This record gives sequence, C-alpha cells and structure tokens, in this order.
Amino acid sequence: MISFLLNDRITDTPLPPSTTLLDFIRYEADLRGTKIGCREGDCGACTVLIGTLNGNDVKYKSVTSCLTPLANISGKHVVTVEGLNHEGLNFVQRALVNNSGTQCGFCTPGFVTSLCAFAINSTEGSVPEDAVSSVDGNICRCTGYKSIERAAADILERLKLKDHAHPIRWLVENEFIPEYFLNVSGKLKSLSRNDIISGRVPAGGGTDLYVQKPDDAEHLGLMYLADVEDLRNITIRDGICSIGASVTMTELMDNAGLKNAIPGWHSFIKLIASTPVRNIATVAGNIANASPIGDITIMLLALDAVITLRDDSGTVRTLPLKDFYKGYKQLNKKVGEIITRVEFHLPPHNTFFNFEKVSKRKYLDIASVNSAICLHTDGDVIVSAHCSAGGVSPIPLYLKETSSSLTGKRVTSELVKHAFGILSDEISPISDARGSSGYKRLLARQLFFSHFITLFPEQIKMNELI
Repeated sequence: MISFLLNDRITDTPLPPSTTLLDFIRYEADLRGTKIGCREGDCGACTVLIGTLNGNDVKYKSVTSCLTPLANISGKHVVTVEGLNHEGLNFVQRALVNNSGTQCGFCTPGFVTSLCAFAINSTEGSVPEDAVSSVDGNICRCTGYKSIERAAADILERLKLKDHAHPIRWLVENEFIPEYFLNVSGKLKSLSRNDIISGRVPAGGGTDLYVQKPDDAEHLGLMYLADVEDLRNITIRDGICSIGASVTMTELMDNAGLKNAIPGWHSFIKLIASTPVRNIATVAGNIANASPIGDITIMLLALDAVITLRDDSGTVRTLPLKDFYKGYKQLNKKVGEIITRVEFHLPPHNTFFNFEKVSKRKYLDIASVNSAICLHTDGDVIVSAHCSAGGVSPIPLYLKETSSSLTGKRVTSELVKHAFGILSDEISPISDARGSSGYKRLLARQLFFSHFITLFPEQIKMNELI
C-alpha cells in the first residue's frame, strides 16, 4: 500500500508501484485538470507539484506526472491544479487571465502548477528570467508565449513583497496557494514512508523508462532508488566531488560547490531537458541509459569521472566512466550491479572546462551533437586534456587520441586544427533523424573549435581556424 497526501486529503492505493502518477490522478482520483499530452515529459500538460518533508518544512518541485511512478511519491504531497484552486481564481490564474495567457486551455493547468512552484520557491534574488525558466517544460500551441511571459512578470512583481521568513503563510494570504498548505507538514509527518526497492531492475526518476518501455514497467520487477537516502547526497572533500546515483539534475545544477568550481556549470546543466524533468531525472539514470548523446555523461567523461558499482552481495568495484561503455547500449556492468556514486576531481587552478550542444531548439531537446572539454594548463601549455563527444559514435565517446594529441602542447590555432584531424578519425557518426553523418562531422568540428574560441579568446580566433 502506498500512502501520500493528494491535495488536501491522505490517500492510500494498492495499485502497482510502477503505475504512473498521471494515470492515478486522472483515472483513480478522477482529477481531470491534469492533462494527458505527449506522455514523454515534453509538453508539460501533466505537470503537478510534489512536496517532500524536510525537517519541519515541505520542499516543493514541479514534475511531469506522466514519468513519475507511484513508488516515488510515497509519503509526499502531490498537488494538482485542483489543489491550487481557491473559491475564485488564485493569483497565478488571475495573472494568466489578465494577460490573455490562455486560449484553448489544454496546457493551462501545467502552466499554473509550474508558476505556482516558482512562487513557492522564489527567493529575494529571483529575476524575470527565473520566472520564465519555471515554465521551460510547458508548451503552448496558441498564445505565442508573450502573454504568458507578461503574466510571469506580474507574478514576480507581487513576489517582491514576499515574506521569506514565513513564505507559506504569505503565499496563502496573498492567494497563491490555498489555506490547507499551512497544515501539510503535520499531515506528512503522520504518514509512513514505504520505500520499495526489492526489485531487480534499477529505476531512478523514470524519465527514460516511461518513454522507452511504458507498457513493460509493471512487469520488469523494478528497484526504486530515487529516494534511497545514501544515494541522494553530493559531497566535496579534498578537491573530490562525490555524487550519489539518485541525485537529480536540478540538485546537480544548483550545487554551490560545483558552481563555484566550474564556471558556467549552472548554464551547462540547464541545457538538459526542462525544469520538471530535471527535478526527477537522476545522474545514474543518464549514465546507465547509455545514450550516445547523454548530456551529463558527456560532461562527466571530460571531467574524467569514476563510477562505483555495488552488487547484490555488497561487493563494490570502481572503474573509469570511459571504460563503462562497451558498445551501443552495452555496459561493463554485471547482473545485479547498480551504480551508487560518481566521483571526479574538481578542476584545480588554471583548468578550463566547457560544454557545447547543438539541437533543434536550445532547451528541452536532445542534442544532434554535444561535446565537452577539460584542459589543465601551465601558462599556455596544456598539461592534461580530456575531451568527449556525443552523437558521433555508438557510445558516449571519450576522445582518447584527441586528448593525448593536446597534452604537453602550447595552445595555438595550429594545434587545434591538428587535434581536430585526429578527432575526425576517432568519430564514426551515422545518418539518422538528427542529421546526416556529414552534418554531424561538421558539428563536431564546430563544437571542438568553439571550446578553444570560448576558453582562449586571446590566443584562438575563428578566422584562424576556418
């Protein structure tokens, strides 16, 4: 039995833990405001809020309910658009109406929940870009978005008055959320958590599983790892960053230590998926999925990351991430092993890191080609180099020969052009829906050149490379 708080009432269900939250909301709870759209986490029509008890507070995030198994909401607060209603419209809904931010209305519940999540999580430093980013996972086919942007601006203007010492009470008093939110913490404390981890097939946030195998999830015997406590932490000690397997992309993106150590880190991670998907997608899920264009995998390869695996008996082994991929979707992983941690040395002084990605749209899209690089220098000499590329091989590719060709050399345009010649021999792109092999080779070249133009603007000029 899985227990959770659905809007303002405690709910128990004997349904299989693999059942999606979306299906429970619509067909069991008969709350039809949450819409069925793409069922792949792309459209945002099914967005809801999930609140997790953290001490005496409840931390809320927007999620795509179509990709969320019931197992991952045990003991939590699920808020649908019905659970945000007042006797009249709440402040977010009024802002959308006043700015003509809704037309056919199909996507509107998702926008409302996403903007309410922003209202709950906004800080004194929130800016207009943050308000707009909160709906980066919501697609509207009618409005052209400008009216929604104006509504977001009105919401942010009101939030400038927010009492950050008593945020929930202020949000209730200003009609962003209903009064029952004041009692959610107490209700969640009365619930028993039911961590379901007994299966054989590891599952994290479900963001790939429910896209690839939506009809098979019930029969796979899943081991739900998203809420396992010892897999959820990020630690930085003695220059080594250790990331638990179930850390989400949002947690990775917002980690202060990583943002301080790697300039541009937040903007790089923001290129992955969208806010509701990043809120549940896990690091280990991206690695184990073995997609040749997995964004975080490409970054971790360039950071020369090492992964830790543990089997059923508790036996632990580690290996470089670059040795984890044996072929397309083939892993150096034994039956019963799960990824538990990822570790890498934080870039020391005089180390340069960059990530580049080309996709049909900037956000909420899969890369045609992506690439990362990490260079440690002494003056203008490259002491060590790690390069990676995705979309140009059957696996997320660590560019071993290209990296070696850069090591010990001065940063010059001639070196970059020479190294690309080696890179060109290392990659083997194929033509598919994301572009021809020739196009991907061109992108690989441009992204490789872009690393150096971005990191060494004084030494490397575009007109010297092309």
